[in-house]
Amino acid sequence: MYRYSLRGRGDLTEWRDAARAYLMAGIVPDVIEWRTMDDADGLFGFDDNNLPPPHEAHPPLSVPPSFIRLAGAVICHSDPTRFALLYRLLFRLMHGRHLLQMASDTDVVAAQRMAKAVGRDYHKMTAFVRFKELPLPAGTAGRRRFFSWFEPDHFILARVAPFFQRRFTDMDWLIATPKGSASWDGETLRTCDEPAEKPDLKDETEDLWRTYYASIFNPARLKVKMMTKEMPKKYWKNLPEATLIPDLIANAEASVIEMGKRAASEPLPFHHRIQEAAARAPVPSAPAAGTLSALKGEARHCTRCDIHCLATQTVFGDGPADARVMVVGEQPGDQEDLAGKPFVGPAGKLFNDTLAEAGIDRCSLYITNAVKHFKYVPRGKRRIHQKPNMGEIRQCRWWLMQELELVKPEVVVAMGATALFALTDMRQKLEDVRGEPMALADGRILFVTVHPAYLLRIPDEAQRMRELDRFRKDMNAVQRLVRARAPYRSGPPNAS
Repeated sequence: MYRYSLRGRGDLTEWRDAARAYLMAGIVPDVIEWRTMDDADGLFGFDDNNLPPPHEAHPPLSVPPSFIRLAGAVICHSDPTRFALLYRLLFRLMHGRHLLQMASDTDVVAAQRMAKAVGRDYHKMTAFVRFKELPLPAGTAGRRRFFSWFEPDHFILARVAPFFQRRFTDMDWLIATPKGSASWDGETLRTCDEPAEKPDLKDETEDLWRTYYASIFNPARLKVKMMTKEMPKKYWKNLPEATLIPDLIANAEASVIEMGKRAASEPLPFHHRIQEAAARAPVPSAPAAGTLSALKGEARHCTRCDIHCLATQTVFGDGPADARVMVVGEQPGDQEDLAGKPFVGPAGKLFNDTLAEAGIDRCSLYITNAVKHFKYVPRGKRRIHQKPNMGEIRQCRWWLMQELELVKPEVVVAMGATALFALTDMRQKLEDVRGEPMALADGRILFVTVHPAYLLRIPDEAQRMRELDRFRKDMNAVQRLVRARAPYRSGPPNAS
C-alpha cells in the first residue's frame, strides 16, 4: 500500500508530480491512499510519500488538454476524495483517451460536478467580495488601500486572484479568507494558502451599500428560495447590506400594498418632464408644397417612434408621383437601410424577378413601406430583422396616408399582414383576404398578397416553389386588375 500526503490547497503541481511517478511505476489506483497533511496519522503498513521508481517499459505519458483543464478545477475542490478521483481518471485515460467524452461515466460525472462547484464558488467570490478602505497613516500620501474578507467553499483563491488584479489594478488591496489570502500592490500579485483570521473593520461605504440595496429591492418580485440559492446565507454575515434583508422580507407584503396605492395616484418617474418634452416637440404637418419630394424631406427627420434611434436613415417611398399602383411592404431591411431605397435586398430581387415575369415594369410602380425605419436586434456583426409592433405601425401610418393622398393610386397592393393593418386596421388572417380585390376610399382597390421575404424563409423547397407560383399568380392578377380599370385619373398628378 502507498500513502501520499499533500498540502491540498488547490495546487495542481504537487498532485501532478506524485501522480506521474505512481503512473509511470504502474501503480493501480486501489493501492494508493491520498491524504492531506492536516489529516491525522496513526496507521501502519503504508509507504508514506516514498514514490516508486518508474517502470522501465512504461511509455511516455500524454493526456488530453481537456484533462488538464478539468484537473485544474477539481484540485481546488474541498472534497478529500478529489485526489483519488483524478488519479483514477488519469490511470484510465492511459487505456482510453476518449474517456472524458463519456458523459455517463461515474468518474467523469463526479469530476464534472466538482469542477462546476468550483466554478460557482469562483463566480460567488467575484460577486460578493466587498472591499473596505484602510486609512493611510496621518501625514502620508500614496495609493489607496482596501481590505476584504470572504469565506469560499473551496480552494479557489489563487485561481480567482488574477481577476481582481485585472479589475482593481489601480489600487492596493488584500483579500483574506480561511483558506488563504491574496494581495496586490500595483506591481506584484501575491497569494498565500495559510488560513487568515477575520478582522473587525468598518468604513463609510457600508452605509452606501445599504442605501443602494434598499433602493433597488423590489418586494413585488421577492423570491426567498431563489435569493438564498443565488446568495446563500453564509455570505450574508460579510455583506453590509445583508442586515437589511430580514426586515425587507418581513415587510414585503405591506410594501407591495403600499406600492399599489401609490401607483393609482402617482405618475412614473420623469413623467412630467417626458410630457413637457412631448408638448414642445413639433408635430409633423402636411408638406407646404404638396409634393412627394417635400414629404420625403420632412420624413428624413422623423422621430415619431423609437425605431429611428438605431436606423441608419429614413427609407421613404420610391416611384413616379402619378403611379397607378402603389405597393406597400412592411419595413426596410438591412440593405434597404444602408441604401435608402425600398426593396433592394434579397426580397427586393425576388420581387423584381416576379414583376418581370408578370410583365410589370417596376419603374411604373410607387413602392413604399408601412414603417419607414429598419427595426432590428444586433447579433454580433449582424442586424436581425424585428417585426414592428402595433404602436410603431400606427405612428408611421401618418406618412403612409400622406403618400396615398399625393400619389392617388388606383390599386394598392398590401404585401403582408403589417401592410394590411397599416392600410385598413384589419388584423384578419392574411390567407382569408389574399387575392380578393377589396374597395377602399376614393374608389381605390386593395389587393392583398404575401411579402416576398416570407417566400425566402420557407425551408421546404417543394412548398417554397408552390408559394412562389402563387405569388406570381397574384402579380398577374394585379396586372389584369390595372388593365381592366380606365387608364385615366380624376385629377392631375402631383409632381415629384
